[in-house]
Amino acid sequence: MLTEFGKAFTFLLFSMIFVVITVFMAKFIRPARPTKEKQTTYECGENPEGSPWVKFNIRFYVVALIFLIFDVEIVLIVPWALVYKDFGMGGFFVGVVFIVLLLLGMVYEWRKGDLEWIRPKMVPPRPNIKQYVPEAKVVSTSSDVSLENSNQG
Repeated sequence: MLTEFGKAFTFLLFSMIFVVITVFMAKFIRPARPTKEKQTTYECGENPEGSPWVKFNIRFYVVALIFLIFDVEIVLIVPWALVYKDFGMGGFFVGVVFIVLLLLGMVYEWRKGDLEWIRPKMVPPRPNIKQYVPEAKVVSTSSDVSLENSNQG
């Protein structure tokens, strides 16, 4: 008679053995006829253009991370909405505070411009050159130097 742990272990053992056998059998059964076209990158039926090592705009990653953060937090609202009556007014106000914090975070991201695909270009201020360059005094000219050299010789 197997315990519950023994049943789970047996199931995991048989599933791993099944996966290993299936992968090796597929490798031996399938035909191996690689061609140049089969080795290229697949881009939805289109011929690939350029190098696959393309630099992506960081905006894609930022928007994806913001989506994940807010998506996971919104999922937490569903259980709260189902049981907040059981916790009374305290449970209700905790949920309201959570929603207000989510809205503040969304407003912050929106105002910061992280939800825009195209950000306006930042134009740095141009410094006043006259303010930073001190006036230079002319000590000698090239004709003075040549006269001094001829007098020494």
